[in-house]
Amino acid sequence: MKFNKAACFVLLLVCLYLSRGAFAATVNGPLVIVTSFPEPVYSRFTKAFEAMHPDVQIFIRSKKTSAAISFIEERTSEVVDVFWASAPDAFEILKQSGSLMPAFASSKTDSRIGDYPLDDPEGFYLGFAISGYGLMWNPPYLSRHNLPEPASWQDLAKPEYAEHIGMTAPSRSGTTHLIVETILQAYGWEQGWALLSEIGGNLATITARSFGVRDGVKSGRFGIGPVVDFFGLSGKAVGAPVDFDYPDKTIFLPANVAIVQRSANPQVARAFIEFLRSDAGQKKLLEPAISRLPIRESIYQEANAEFPNPFETEILKRGISFDSQLSRRRYYLVNTLFDVLITYRNSSLRKSWSAIHQGEAQLSEQAAAETRNNIGKARQLLGAVPVSASQSRDPDITSVFSRRNPGLPVSERQRDLEIQWTNFFQKNHQEAMQLISNVLESAGRQ
Repeated sequence: MKFNKAACFVLLLVCLYLSRGAFAATVNGPLVIVTSFPEPVYSRFTKAFEAMHPDVQIFIRSKKTSAAISFIEERTSEVVDVFWASAPDAFEILKQSGSLMPAFASSKTDSRIGDYPLDDPEGFYLGFAISGYGLMWNPPYLSRHNLPEPASWQDLAKPEYAEHIGMTAPSRSGTTHLIVETILQAYGWEQGWALLSEIGGNLATITARSFGVRDGVKSGRFGIGPVVDFFGLSGKAVGAPVDFDYPDKTIFLPANVAIVQRSANPQVARAFIEFLRSDAGQKKLLEPAISRLPIRESIYQEANAEFPNPFETEILKRGISFDSQLSRRRYYLVNTLFDVLITYRNSSLRKSWSAIHQGEAQLSEQAAAETRNNIGKARQLLGAVPVSASQSRDPDITSVFSRRNPGLPVSERQRDLEIQWTNFFQKNHQEAMQLISNVLESAGRQ
């Protein structure tokens, strides 16, 4: 029997190609995912992926966003394959530190939400969902307390909402960092901090994580909280006594996923990410318990009529143009400022803003100009920020700050600045309280 050498060579190539394809299609081994998402979200995806690939075992490291950044950057001896979270500025931080694998140059698309790209243009991370940010409230709670539904970030500073709002600190939550940064970019640095200070004076509590805001509103522990949209949408979809809406001057940004540079199993990591972005993964976002916004516009055809579509102009026009690079550069500066001025001083803020609101409520049309000026000065003192807008963009200042790791000291320069800011707050607080005391005493004599 004679063999055709050319035919045998072609057959050999075909066999090699098929065996190589079979090998490439084999997905097995452990996959370690660091994520800030709650268990009801991530488990639905991980269980579905493991069902598709029985030889894969997924391990979840659940961490708030700031802790996840530190874990990936600093705990380099620990295996991490995938980082999966909402905040694009967190991915930019990890990208700049060389912690992400440039694995998606051929996978990224040119799709955008508004003017913001859904995928990193350089292919270090990809979008898998869209996150909008807004206000979640408990209608029965508001009804009991005779409160209106909030409609804007500025509403959270109104006197009637005092001690009816729950919020976490941006140092504890990537979601809250984006909300704080949105307010700073939407209203400007000085006006934004003044608004955040007055909102801080209305807080009933500062929760340990963003999940605490969601749970507090659902249980009626407090009535209102600023959250990422899927907290409100999923709660409403499964019958919790909550509602949610996007205020004007919000943001719509991609929630992202990336392969970590030191991944021990990048093949499985890529397969998991491809699943998240597939039709099956995108449709799973519409499940009531998840209620996240897909990145594929076509998927919204399968959503119910009430489900928000961020690709529609009516919703999208509520968003601002968000500068994630600016947010990345001053990430730890903003978080530290919030803690020094609001988190650590929340009791003082509540007393101060309550006194100002009381003074304003007692103002009559015939009030003296001096009285009005004193209230205005007190407002300025409480809302002031010890860092200028230009300093917030200065790398010589922003680079000083890092995350506070439990049990570890920060740099001497950061410590000194935090002491200066504390003194700034205390001095302003004392002066503001003296001014408002004079106003209230004067009103009492009239």
